[in-house]
Amino acid sequence: MKWASGISEQTSLAGAVEQCTAQVREQLGDANPDLAVVFASTHYQQEFEALPALVKEGLGPVLVLGCSGGGIIGNGQEVEQQPAVSITAANLPDVELVDFHLEGEKLPDLDAGPDSWQELVQVTPGQEPHFVLLADPLSFPAQNLLLGLDFAFPNSAKIGGLASSSQEHRQNALFLGDQVHSSGAVGVALHGNIAMDTVVAQGCRPIGKPMRITESRRNLLVGLDEQSPMAVLRDLFRELSERDRGLMRHSLFLGVVMDELMDEPQQGDFLIRNVMGMDERSGMLSIGETLKEGQLVQFHLRDAETSTEDLTAVLERYAGINRENPVHGALLFSCMGRGQYLYGSPNHDSELFREKLGPVPLGGFFCNGEIGPVSGTTFLHGYTSSFGIFRPKI
Repeated sequence: MKWASGISEQTSLAGAVEQCTAQVREQLGDANPDLAVVFASTHYQQEFEALPALVKEGLGPVLVLGCSGGGIIGNGQEVEQQPAVSITAANLPDVELVDFHLEGEKLPDLDAGPDSWQELVQVTPGQEPHFVLLADPLSFPAQNLLLGLDFAFPNSAKIGGLASSSQEHRQNALFLGDQVHSSGAVGVALHGNIAMDTVVAQGCRPIGKPMRITESRRNLLVGLDEQSPMAVLRDLFRELSERDRGLMRHSLFLGVVMDELMDEPQQGDFLIRNVMGMDERSGMLSIGETLKEGQLVQFHLRDAETSTEDLTAVLERYAGINRENPVHGALLFSCMGRGQYLYGSPNHDSELFREKLGPVPLGGFFCNGEIGPVSGTTFLHGYTSSFGIFRPKI
């Protein structure tokens, strides 16, 4: 297995793809790529139809998968608000690639059996596939797809993101094979001699202590350890530093432990969701997630420093666990709200990834929603950097 990644900021699509494919070819040497994951900024929108053919012209008969994005990541570089194309390609011996394009109306019902989802993506759990998924946020119910794939493939990793080059209907582009789609979702299932690890950094750090939900009504948090949530927050506010008090006023989130058997969660074990509203009179909070009584939760804060600490923690945790498993390539799906907007300087997440895991070929894009697992369940996130990390299985 061999991976390579290239990026170009040339203003013509043909020139940018040519420069990317040259970089990839140089890194791969004599190895021919089987998969090319391609991301292109909105600046080339009028030329998107030509992109698959241009990639194959430079790389040969390769499976093209990708989409358009508001920011592009390739070869350890992040380009925002400027023209850019990235290609991350892989030579994958003993790996089978099964690609698919889906439209929302063709998805099975959520109460359908696992066979319906297996037929949809043309792989079986016995093949132990992993999935890279890209979707148009305006035309496709991505969360339904994730629910269905988790049901049918509970042991498979799913990673990806939502196209982000446009907020207008049918203006995002999804690339698959020789085709360019303006709606739906595209993806590839990879099975054989390949492992895909995932690292999901949600950009938050916990404050206070974990507590149990003692009363909830769908997304309304009514009781925490038999106290009103607002009372808990008032007590917590008094304990915080001046800096954290400021963050609590505008960057407060709730982390929910999704694994019911986990009693001592670590950073990265929480699903981070927005605190959407507060009711001083009742003491209840509105949360951007359906809650269940008995769940373990903890309040979190977010800012640039906190986000750096969170990403550092989860990457160091991954690197420590996988010291004996060399990484061959990686894909990064990062939120549009991260990057220079959050950190004030470019290449933040890419450079931190390189610092912790070494010079691994890394490509991706800035998404309108990021796909990645927390405690074994796949979610659609915001403000997150979601990594898919590839290596041979054996």
